[in-house]
Amino acid sequence: MSNEIYFSNNYRDLCEQYGTGAGFQFEFHCSRCYDTWRSGFEAFTTGRAASWVSKGVSAAWSVLGGNGGTISNAADGLAGATWGNSRDSAFQRAITQAQGHFKRCARCTSYVCERCYSPQVGLCHNCAPDTAAEAEAARQRGVNDMVTQNAYGAGQQAGQAYDVSAPRQLVCPQCNHETHGSAFCGACGYRLAQPSNCTSCQATVPDGSAFCPTCGTRR
Repeated sequence: MSNEIYFSNNYRDLCEQYGTGAGFQFEFHCSRCYDTWRSGFEAFTTGRAASWVSKGVSAAWSVLGGNGGTISNAADGLAGATWGNSRDSAFQRAITQAQGHFKRCARCTSYVCERCYSPQVGLCHNCAPDTAAEAEAARQRGVNDMVTQNAYGAGQQAGQAYDVSAPRQLVCPQCNHETHGSAFCGACGYRLAQPSNCTSCQATVPDGSAFCPTCGTRR
């Protein structure tokens, strides 16, 4: 087997070097929908044995009152020496198995699952979207666009009744409360944005006046 390993970045390493769960396992995911496939677990017996040796030696020497560090370190060293090659071999086997679950897009070079791949053209669904799905999505966009246009038209009609020339104070000058353009402050009741001209005769009405000084119309 060649020492070189070619692989994509759509995987996650789940391997453990030491302990009772020492072993090799890798997780691969689709680059489009992120569905995941996980390789079968392969035990790393040397790592497991090193763990048991370390525990046994530690327990024995604790009873005898000595130090079993040298033996434990030797066992860990043996596991570490064989870990790299063993992991590479397991990774290569996992890659070979994963190739049966993922396809490489000829255009964007992403690895995708079979549900996200079009074998007729050799492309993923990002590069060659499903025609029926695109047609349905476009139809729904058309419905939404038309509803948006109709709603905008209805808003324009409703806006014709809105007096855009009337001054509106958005913040109460007395208590600084937001008024949202209302005639009175909702917090302190202060009268807001009084018109400067009489609504009847259009004469100028001084600030603070309740009635028009020209025709007497209530402000």
